Amino acid sequence: MAQEIDFQKCGFGTRMIHAGQAPDKAYGALATPIYQTSTFCFDTVEEGSSVFSGERVGFAYTRGGNPTIAALEAKYAALEGGEAAIATASGMGAIGGVLVGLLSQGDHVIRGTCVYGCTDQVLRETMSRYGVEVSEVNTGDLEAVKNAIKANTKLIYFESMTNPTMVLTDIEAISKIAHEKGIKVVVDNTFTPPPEIYPLQLGADFVVHSSTKYINGHGDVIAGAIIGKAEDLLPIRKGITSKILGTTPGPIDSYLVLRGMQTMELRMKRHCDNGLAIAKFLESSPYVKKVYYPGLESAEQHDLAERLMKGNYGGILSFELKEGIQGMTAYDACKKVVNAFTIPSIAVSLGDPGTLVEHAASMTHGNVPEAERVKAGITNDLIRVSVGLENIEDLLADFQKAFSVLA
Repeated sequence: MAQEIDFQKCGFGTRMIHAGQAPDKAYGALATPIYQTSTFCFDTVEEGSSVFSGERVGFAYTRGGNPTIAALEAKYAALEGGEAAIATASGMGAIGGVLVGLLSQGDHVIRGTCVYGCTDQVLRETMSRYGVEVSEVNTGDLEAVKNAIKANTKLIYFESMTNPTMVLTDIEAISKIAHEKGIKVVVDNTFTPPPEIYPLQLGADFVVHSSTKYINGHGDVIAGAIIGKAEDLLPIRKGITSKILGTTPGPIDSYLVLRGMQTMELRMKRHCDNGLAIAKFLESSPYVKKVYYPGLESAEQHDLAERLMKGNYGGILSFELKEGIQGMTAYDACKKVVNAFTIPSIAVSLGDPGTLVEHAASMTHGNVPEAERVKAGITNDLIRVSVGLENIEDLLADFQKAFSVLA
């Protein structure tokens, strides 16, 4: 019998290739089989009863568990260094699973000022329908976070790096404040997945991901993940994601994410290298008013980025153009540049092999009230770029060509 790999002693790339995946015991298949089935059979009534009762480990119905999904969950846990993970059918399925699983009527939540548009809508509009109070706080202001805590505060929720303003939060500091009051910390780490930031190592209780993005990395799957301690995740799995929400992913999508994660170390290195190169290009452009990318040495949060990201600054950034170029507003100038791109595609999402650009105010954050968008720094002239895996020489040439329309 082959010895098991000790993943605690392995590097990131080795974990992402092997964690959760071993040759199939039935036929020796190297790739994890796709168990495309809704239900599982038992030899006896007694066997089925023992699986349903939890006395025996096994699978009964794919909404509650499936070998392909279980392999993905093991790899998710290894990704963040967590004890366990729940795979979900989308990033919002993961966020919903945590919120519904942890909160009850009368509870209070502290949320970051700037979050993903759909998350903002849930926190701003939906949670109040169930008697949950939500306070919006700049999580970069530790005193403001302390002052926002109430006797009924159960949760602090924020993004490791905000979408789309690229502001980092000191996860370790927030976690210390929260845990002194018995409050759980949930971090959406979609924008800065390992090997960039490890929220659980910094004290967070839960990490959520839209695996659609960097984790899958190929733009062909919708998926999500919740990662944390096994005892914390068990009630969420049993009562929420597999039942009231029913957000268990399908086996085929799970297989595709498994496959995508095996190249994650190589992909993230290229995303980070290309992201920094494009950020430097934008910073040097006479037409650009501001670049939002903490990896730049000129960035206000560069020291925090160094501490959290250790040189892996990611491939996602935003920028604003100056007013008055050719007599245009900054927004009109942005539209002109974006429409001139050849390689980047105009689309939401991020973490794809190809570079994507989007206008956040009208696309990903279009459902956020305008006053709240402006308060969060999401202006009408802000363009978000997910820098892809193309050869950087080609990307830089395309950016230079696109910006030439402003000359």
